[in-house]
Amino acid sequence: MRSNTNPVGRSGIALGGTARNPGDVAALHDLGLEFAEIPVGDLNEFKKNITTFLKAKEKTHLYYLCHGPREGDPNNISSLERDYFPHVLDILDMMPALSMSLLTLHLWMDRRYVKAHVIDFKIELLRTIIHKAKEKGIIICLENLSEDWQDLRRPSHELAHLNLTLDVGHGQLLRKENTTFGIIRTYPDRIKHVHLHDNLGGNRPEEDLHLPPGRGIVDFKNIFAALGTVGYEKTVTLELKPQEIKPCLGFVRKLIV
Repeated sequence: MRSNTNPVGRSGIALGGTARNPGDVAALHDLGLEFAEIPVGDLNEFKKNITTFLKAKEKTHLYYLCHGPREGDPNNISSLERDYFPHVLDILDMMPALSMSLLTLHLWMDRRYVKAHVIDFKIELLRTIIHKAKEKGIIICLENLSEDWQDLRRPSHELAHLNLTLDVGHGQLLRKENTTFGIIRTYPDRIKHVHLHDNLGGNRPEEDLHLPPGRGIVDFKNIFAALGTVGYEKTVTLELKPQEIKPCLGFVRKLIV
């Protein structure tokens, strides 16, 4: 099994895709990708599929990464504590069965939209999650939603073992300019994973279109040039359905050469 911290690819970057079910794993393998990132929204459904995911892993030799659940109301501390936090702990307990070494989490930290005391709570929540994950050898990555580098300053400063999943599509939303350039410049050593998809910009959640790269306005060429400048050579997930990946795979491979 390849490790997320030392993947093998044409340029040192390993390409993978989202696998919502075990059938997607086989499709990603047929596309020549190296890993599958499994989103866990419905915990019971994931539990039922673990054995099948394991068989698909053994058959394809792809390795797995994990994507955690949505947080719900980003300002509701009660639901974060009652629902989100136990859900994440359950996922951490199940990840070793599939040899998953990295978990990406959604916890919105944008100071324009999330209250200061809720951000305080989320930082402490992450502190506990990171401690639990470290015991299992799992890397925790916070995914940027609409945050810029300044929004990520406090969690990065206060949590020494917090890493980042750089979502280049999200960087285009709710902002005049893509925020990923500032994140790359400021936190090059924290970026352990990248999510790839395109959109047309916008100020509403519905405008997170998850288009194939090259179909929107995200400046992939300069983003990958910036990643190359800081020596990024880890994993990149195409956050698309397998059938959407094939037409854009040539475009993406040229980006990472």
